[in-house]
Amino acid sequence: MYIFMRYRHPLLHNEISMKSAPRFSRHMLHPRYWLTWFGLGLLFLLVQLPFPLLEKLGIWLGRTSMRFLKRRMRITQRNLELCFPDLSEAERDALIVHNFESLGMGLMETGMAWFWSDERVKRWFTVNGLHNLKSAQEKKRGALIIGVHFMSLELGGRAMGLCQPMMAMYRPHNNKLMEWVQTKGRTRSNKAMIDRRDLRGMVKALKQGEAVWFAPDQDYGPKGSVFAPLFAVSQAATTSGTYMLARMAKPAMITVVLIRKEQGQGYELVIQPELQDYPLDNEHEAAAYMNKVIEREILRAPSQYLWLHRRFKTRPTGKASLY
Repeated sequence: MYIFMRYRHPLLHNEISMKSAPRFSRHMLHPRYWLTWFGLGLLFLLVQLPFPLLEKLGIWLGRTSMRFLKRRMRITQRNLELCFPDLSEAERDALIVHNFESLGMGLMETGMAWFWSDERVKRWFTVNGLHNLKSAQEKKRGALIIGVHFMSLELGGRAMGLCQPMMAMYRPHNNKLMEWVQTKGRTRSNKAMIDRRDLRGMVKALKQGEAVWFAPDQDYGPKGSVFAPLFAVSQAATTSGTYMLARMAKPAMITVVLIRKEQGQGYELVIQPELQDYPLDNEHEAAAYMNKVIEREILRAPSQYLWLHRRFKTRPTGKASLY
């Protein structure tokens, strides 16, 4: 999945660090990468199957993974307890099962995003609201694309790039082969990846009229974060990166999510109208505003959201862990 930056002061980064044309190296044929090659080869073969079969396989994989990912199940359960305390135990348990089914589909969707042709991807998604992005970017105005960590994140980036090529933040992968494959896959329909530490590069791209994708919905730690409400949690660590980018680049701010339709009908790319009245003079109000936006997007398809992430791991000083 795309991983986005923690805030670093822009003066620490004088050049834009981007990945747009990854190169294969013979070093990637070393035996240490053979297992990775096997996994990638298997994923490539699997995603050649018809989409209805891929959906069934993804659901089965997700349900099966529940037997082995016990810690992630506990995290998912705790997140749902914190965010939706009014859900009954039966409702929460059903949501957990659907969430893991979505996790299995997320693996298939990653392969689809990296290995499918443009024509095949286009056949399986519809677009709602592309005019919102076009109108917001009149006169070459930059657009900060606010993303949310749905399981279909990789495929969402590919679909959005087919509508309008973007730039997006990335974190270099520790596995060099995975770094090559994921960067190559992500830039099939997009322009480039910007190193997650390079806030200055993001600002420069936005000022040049680019669309830049940024996801502010995860817990990136105490540095560069403030606490703001999210669902029923009164103090959720929220990145200040959105606030800094909005103040420094003055972009249009647009939310974009890819929602998986029911019964094998494909996907809908939802592009919302430009956000209005974003607070540019108060960091805490800006964080609360953005979390309300994130809540709205998650509620489109709660079972498809990445609840496996410890969203509330960072706590105010002196507060006990929620996990």
